Amino acid sequence: MKRIHLSLTQPISLPPIALTIGNYDGVHLGHQAMLDVLIQDAKDKHLLTAVMVFEPQPREFFCPDDPPPRLSSLDEKADILAKMGVDYLIVANFDDQFRSLSADAFAELLGKLNVQHLVLGDDFRFGHDRLGDAQFLVDLGLSVANLATVVKDDARISSTLIRQALAKQDLALAARLLGRDYAITGVVEHGDKIGRTLDFATANVALNRPKPAVKGVYGADVFAFKDGKAIDLAILSQSGGVAGVASGSLFGAVNVGTRPSVNGSQHRLEVHLPNYAADLYGLTLKVVFRTFLHGEKKYESLDALKQGIAQDVTDLLAWRAAQDKDAV
Repeated sequence: MKRIHLSLTQPISLPPIALTIGNYDGVHLGHQAMLDVLIQDAKDKHLLTAVMVFEPQPREFFCPDDPPPRLSSLDEKADILAKMGVDYLIVANFDDQFRSLSADAFAELLGKLNVQHLVLGDDFRFGHDRLGDAQFLVDLGLSVANLATVVKDDARISSTLIRQALAKQDLALAARLLGRDYAITGVVEHGDKIGRTLDFATANVALNRPKPAVKGVYGADVFAFKDGKAIDLAILSQSGGVAGVASGSLFGAVNVGTRPSVNGSQHRLEVHLPNYAADLYGLTLKVVFRTFLHGEKKYESLDALKQGIAQDVTDLLAWRAAQDKDAV
């Protein structure tokens, strides 16, 4: 899949494409249904496929001081879309210039991108003040397919519903709506290394989003990648770590939040791998959330924080051991 960063002044000339447009946050089952139609329609019409997304997402642009939680980073979206067989990912920079486009100007932009067919949701709107819709495009002579809302368990599948499930720590519901377990993927970066002073070294995983959709302490399966290829974390350490629930993973204790005990302010995702020691900097880790332990706590001292982390690790390892017993 080719990723294109859209320029309003110099739109890139593409081969004839079938296009769908949206945030695609999470690329959930509703999105996947849309993509299935896109791919089939493109095949029938002898077109290539493209998805247009926005960076930042519009609500992040309008509310920078209090953005909504985001389910997936741009790279995570791109990975899922590529695996589904999409040919082009068009990334539109959502700024004052883009948001000010009239419906006519947006339709003209679609023409410059060589859009021959569109697959849109039933609530799709575009242009300044959201005056454009599917019928507007049909009236201009464009081929448009509208997809009805996808429903599961009597509820409309949406990114908002998944955010709400994760906020309630309902990982099972989120997984049903996504079609997969919820995960965050990012590169291991250097942090402030406080975990080492507490005897619980952590990998600081880049979130690549203003605000994550999960918060608290979790047990997770952790997978590692280098240059896009999976690697075995266990062979990087003599101690080997604790096997995760899923094959090929290690089990980790994960904290997502602002770390109030050390006066943190930025959102962080930190992973501690029990019985494990290795240099993970620069690797990409995929953290698959398996169980929620408790919300983020503020401890009164570093000693209290250390004791709290130790108890969290003990409790999560007990949960992990119970999974093996239940599987027998």
